[in-house]
Order: sequence, then C-alpha cells, then structure tokens
Amino acid sequence: MSCPHVSGLAALLRQAHPDWSPAAVKSALMTTAYNEDNSGETIKDLATGVASTPFVRGAGHVDPNRALNPGLVYDADTADYISFLCALGYPPSLIAVFTRDGSDADCSAKPARSGDLNYPNFATVFSSYKDSVTYHRVVRNVGSNASAVYEAKIESPAGVDVSVTPSKLVFDEEHQSLAYEITLAVPGNPVIVDAKYSFGSLTWSDGAHEVRSAIAVTWPSGGASSM
Repeated sequence: MSCPHVSGLAALLRQAHPDWSPAAVKSALMTTAYNEDNSGETIKDLATGVASTPFVRGAGHVDPNRALNPGLVYDADTADYISFLCALGYPPSLIAVFTRDGSDADCSAKPARSGDLNYPNFATVFSSYKDSVTYHRVVRNVGSNASAVYEAKIESPAGVDVSVTPSKLVFDEEHQSLAYEITLAVPGNPVIVDAKYSFGSLTWSDGAHEVRSAIAVTWPSGGASSM
C-alpha cells in the first residue's frame, strides 16, 4: 500500500507547491521521513523482526506535515537526468526513448559519476580499505526564513570517515541554492568492517528543520565503483 499512499501525498504536495518539480516533491518526502516506530526504536524488518536498514525501509516512513515544509530540497531537471543516463553509458539513441522530443542527447560533457545526480541520498561501493569518493550536491532553501543557517550533522557508517564542505550553509535570500561536497573515505588506520554493508546519514539542520539523507556503503569483493 505504500505506492498509493506516497502517490497521494505527492499530489497533495504539488497542490500546495505547484512550482515544485517532481524531484523537489520526492526530495521533500524523502528528507523529512522518520525512521523510528512509536516505541522509539528503529523501524523493524517484518521479514526478520530485527532493525531494518535503508535497503529495507528506504528513506523511512513519510511524514506529510513535515514534507509540506522541508526547509531544503534537492532539485533536478531533465538535463540532470540526461547527464545521469550519459554517465551510466546510455547512447543518445536510447536516451531519446526517454526524452521523446526528437532531440539527441549530448553526452560530451557527461559527469564523471552517476553518483553526482542531485539525489537526496548517497551510496558507494568500496573495493578496499583505501577507497574514497566525493559527491557534489545542491540544495535550495524553500523555508520561510530567507536567512536560514544550516549546519551539517553526520552519522558516519562503520569503517568510513565522512566529511562535508562547507559544514555550514548560510542563506541570504529567498529560494537561494547553495552547493556542498560530501566525501566518504576509509580512514588512514582502517577499521575492518565485519559486514557487507554499513549505513549512516547526513542531516542539515537550522533548528527548525531536519533535512536527512541516508548514506550506504558496500564492501564487495569486486572492483570499486560508485553509484
């Protein structure tokens, strides 16, 4: 039943914010979702009865009231998604199937990684205890306070050092967009992770809003890549 519930909430958000793009609506739903049940514990995986991970619960349980006023949104337009498909290796002829406007996609300036799509979550695959990856993101202030100041709060996944630059976003006008970079790296004295996955989060907070993004790190036996 999650699909019709979320679809209905997306329609309500578009009615409340008709100028928001589908990506902004999705961002608002994701970054304001909660991950604890009514007992204060992490939402459980119904299949196992133990605490769920972002691979099971996604961004969490949607919160309609908070989504109406998320504070910040991660936006993306058609050009961003075309660049994403270019980075995945899709040729212009196949990308034209998605755009349906008769134009040819220009992949000459594609981003180095598909992970640079302006998406409100982060994931990477590490092949060794020497890897690191840096992602670029842009957030837009959609809150009522044009002079809001957001500070980064980090919960690092096990075995990973997470840094954000800048660690503080200072807005000074309505609907302003600011960029930041997040780096996920194995520390100099690595902690051997006894699991295939480790999880954390990045939350931007101005005291009134909590804009949360999940972080997932995979430790495979194959080659390194980022998603």
